[in-house]
Amino acid sequence: MKKPKLRFRTLIISDVHLGATGSKVKEVNYLLKFTRCDRLILNGDIIDTWALKRNGVWTKDCTVFIRHILKKIEKHNTQVIYTRGNHDDLLERFLPMSFAGIQLMENYKLRTLQGDYLVLHGDVLDAVNNNMKFLSKIGAVGYGILLRINRLYNLYRKWRGKEYYSFSAAIKARVKKAVNKVSSFEPGLAALARGHECQGIICGHIHKVEDKRLEGGIHYLNSGDWVESMSALVEEKEGHIRVMSFAEFRQRVDEKAKEKLEKKSTTSAASVNTSQTATMPFVPHAEDISNLPAGQPPEGSAGETALMQ
Repeated sequence: MKKPKLRFRTLIISDVHLGATGSKVKEVNYLLKFTRCDRLILNGDIIDTWALKRNGVWTKDCTVFIRHILKKIEKHNTQVIYTRGNHDDLLERFLPMSFAGIQLMENYKLRTLQGDYLVLHGDVLDAVNNNMKFLSKIGAVGYGILLRINRLYNLYRKWRGKEYYSFSAAIKARVKKAVNKVSSFEPGLAALARGHECQGIICGHIHKVEDKRLEGGIHYLNSGDWVESMSALVEEKEGHIRVMSFAEFRQRVDEKAKEKLEKKSTTSAASVNTSQTATMPFVPHAEDISNLPAGQPPEGSAGETALMQ
């Protein structure tokens, strides 16, 4: 039986880094395959052109990702918005533009039942990325090396019976925290949201899931990434936007599939019972037969059929 799809008003993913070491493209493809949404927002760093220029590899799974996007446009009439990031910054020279049903832009205003949200990658507030881009590129190379070491380290931990631990994520989080402090990242986000007359702001870039209130009550959401956190933002049908991890998504798909199977089994069993009841021959009770005159067969019996013939 085919697995059911989860339905959302809006699905927001960022930082897939197609072509880079550690991109969890199989997992994000699973997410796209079992999702139906009115609007899909690809919030920057979807394709990692920095990695592809070095030693990155465009795999078959990367192509499958693109096919999922095009299928949503062609078969399900999904609105697709792609906001540029810093790892796919080559798109900047073409913005804004639209091709194959995909709208490319610098930022996007998402209108929800809970108010308007400004959607952008977030690198515009990264002082290092904007003023010392060479350091960002060196950092990207270093992060790729950390991911490789992290994989070997966790194979060792698994052999020792210990749980997974991402020291690459821990190191990156500390570096980003320092950069954000220097850049005044979150105060800058709040100011941007107010400048665009929005009640909230949605970013990626820092590879850290967030869902909190900033100064002035601005709702700040960060979708995380598809290298380590494997998370997305979803706007439920009632209009609420929240973080959803890949583990939660897969669990919800499995639960919905189980419910569908149980419902189908119950319906089939009820149908079989109804069919058996409809074809069951009439068998009179003994007291009904005893009250019949001598020699008269009960109604509907084989004897009556014989007499009629």
